[in-house]
Amino acid sequence: MGIEWTSLKFIDAPLDIIDGDRGKNYPKQHEFIEAGYCLFLNAGNVTQDGFNFSQCSFISEDKDLSLHKGKLQRHDVVLTTRGTVGNGAYYDDSISFDNIRINSGMVIFRANTHRLLPRFLYLFIRSNLFMNQVQSLRTGSAQPQLPIRDINRIEIPLPPLSEQRAIAHILGSLDDKIELNRQMNQTLEAMAQAIFKSWFVDFDPVKAKMEGRDTGLPAEIDHLFPDSFEQSELGLVPKGWKPVQLAELIELIGGGTPKTSKVEYWNGDIPWFSVVDAPDSSDVFVINTEKHITRSGLQNSSTKILPFGTTIISARGTVGKCALVGTPMAMNQSCYGIAGINGRGSYFTYFLIRKQVSDLQRSGHGSVFNTITRDTFKSIISIDTGPEITQQFDKSVDSFLRLIHTNLCEIKVLKQQRDALLPKLISGELRVPDVEALLKEAGL
Repeated sequence: MGIEWTSLKFIDAPLDIIDGDRGKNYPKQHEFIEAGYCLFLNAGNVTQDGFNFSQCSFISEDKDLSLHKGKLQRHDVVLTTRGTVGNGAYYDDSISFDNIRINSGMVIFRANTHRLLPRFLYLFIRSNLFMNQVQSLRTGSAQPQLPIRDINRIEIPLPPLSEQRAIAHILGSLDDKIELNRQMNQTLEAMAQAIFKSWFVDFDPVKAKMEGRDTGLPAEIDHLFPDSFEQSELGLVPKGWKPVQLAELIELIGGGTPKTSKVEYWNGDIPWFSVVDAPDSSDVFVINTEKHITRSGLQNSSTKILPFGTTIISARGTVGKCALVGTPMAMNQSCYGIAGINGRGSYFTYFLIRKQVSDLQRSGHGSVFNTITRDTFKSIISIDTGPEITQQFDKSVDSFLRLIHTNLCEIKVLKQQRDALLPKLISGELRVPDVEALLKEAGL
């Protein structure tokens, strides 16, 4: 522990622990709506990396007003306490939702800012110093829990505010760089997605030619688009682009799992993908996995090495998650690897698969929510544009996708730096030598 630092149990620490509302007014299933006044957090919205708002539930303003506990204020810290115990998130000013409540499987920490900075508190609950205590206190196996009475027993180091502020700055600057890269990736992915939609969904270049307008495309791309449409089973499609089974445009690659009882098959240097490794859609690539296998594990199972640029789709469990292989890796049998055939571009194939899965989900195609099989790809009708235009698409978005990949690799390094510094700074093992100078240099 650092010199002049104190250590307090949560029950004595300068913070309040606020539970979710469990009363008779707790929202029933039919009261949740897709969009509304107040976001109602569930366990999936709080991850190891903070908030994830990809799937949200809301309640109305009237329902919000009927609840008495569990309403977030800016700079609150949220902790999951049931099921997946120990995930945390920080409700800072960057979050766009103004009204948020927690469900009954989490708690709110609200710091007394005269003695404890919220950002320092958030950093603490992300540290091993906190998680090791959580692991020793949580109860239950099928449904792990961490009741407030046990949270109160957790000890938190409490350095002076100036040192809390300096620690928060050091680690926060790394988090800010990570977030900046993530935002850049969102923009880059949206740009690539927009080109795919323009060319292969809205057929904008074909429409422009029909109307005698300039497509705005280089000549080597412009000539690949027809200047008229023809009727097909999919409706009007560019002339010469034929509807075919999606299975005719791709090669499917199966995965596998080495025997878990063979220790020599695991913890090697080969990334092994499962659905838990699926990235956010804006990150596109998967560059690291939770589990790794050895060369022996690869050779003694049905899994295969997928090269850079292969599309992976989860086919069972959480179905329809897509990623591009960002470094050679293997995968389990609950996924398919997908490669375009006859020279079709790998980026084109990835965006095509994402679109087809999204179309199936929107149309309520029941099987896609339970499992995807080889027959699923035969049942989907797509458009065969020919390989040349898909290669030109890949060239057009290559700089975007490559920069996304570079940003992800940088995020990986930044996370490693942050995670190495975090326990040492939080515990006081590593001290900030000159807080005043550090804050002045940072412009704070």
